[in-house]
Amino acid sequence: MPVSEATYRAIVLEESDDTWELVCGHLRKKPTMTQAHRDATTELSYMLRSQLSPEEFKISNNHSRARLPSGEYFVPDIAVIPAALAGPTRGGGREIDAYAEPLPLIVEVWSPSTGDYDVSTKLPGYKSRGDLEIWILHPYRVEVTVWRLQTNGSYTEHHYGAADTVEVLSLQGVRIRLASVCPA
Repeated sequence: MPVSEATYRAIVLEESDDTWELVCGHLRKKPTMTQAHRDATTELSYMLRSQLSPEEFKISNNHSRARLPSGEYFVPDIAVIPAALAGPTRGGGREIDAYAEPLPLIVEVWSPSTGDYDVSTKLPGYKSRGDLEIWILHPYRVEVTVWRLQTNGSYTEHHYGAADTVEVLSLQGVRIRLASVCPA
């Protein structure tokens, strides 16, 4: 049975043990991830945190939700959120951590259980939101595919490998050395 957006938001506030997304009117539980997935997410978050001011940006690991124009909700593995959007009184304290506004960086870390879904479902959803950079990081192959929003509304696609240092163009001065995120 389809779930309304209001019901989804209530479930998220009540449910503390599972991470739920709302896709095409149906709840979708994010599966447990592998150690490689966890390690890549943790390392990338540390690298971002070390280069970004906490007064300007918040970094969310598998917690914040990206609200799509369709009313769907995805939970990115990593989201960089401007602090102005993540104020402490947002929603009066009883609102889910969700953002309809485009974010500077959203990252999905590839895993065997979610890799195809991330590309076929979540990537087009993030593009529909106008997120500035969308990464799909592959921890096993030590590579990342980056989609960057252009001024005309389209996205360019870039591929980087283990030897590369990737500049996050949406976050001034941020550079990520892939070999440090996903050590072989």
